[in-house]
Amino acid sequence: MNVKNLIPKDKFDFETVEKLKNYSFEEIESIIPDLLKWLQDMNWPVSRPIAVFLITYCEKISSEILKILQSQDQVWKYWILDTFGEIIKDQMVLNEIERIVKDPTKDEIDEEISEIATKIINKTQK
Repeated sequence: MNVKNLIPKDKFDFETVEKLKNYSFEEIESIIPDLLKWLQDMNWPVSRPIAVFLITYCEKISSEILKILQSQDQVWKYWILDTFGEIIKDQMVLNEIERIVKDPTKDEIDEEISEIATKIINKTQK
């Protein structure tokens, strides 16, 4: 099985997303960045099931999550924070979320990234 075949072909490719459940993290690790790309817009139908699948591996994919949070794609950041923000425990990711709260860029303010980051930090500190 070519693991690349487990990347959805389009936003309605639920069949491929369902197949992901049959593989271990080690088997699909190389396509994690490709799967995370489907979380760039949570209005795409396959985004939610992919998010649910990836939540299981939240800590294992923290370096990829951090890359996204440090990117310039504000909408993607928003959806990544919405998906993983309240459950992630990785200190590097939490540091980046705190940076967004304390020193947001203009774009992070305009796209409400700082707002969702503040909610995450407030919940995780309780």
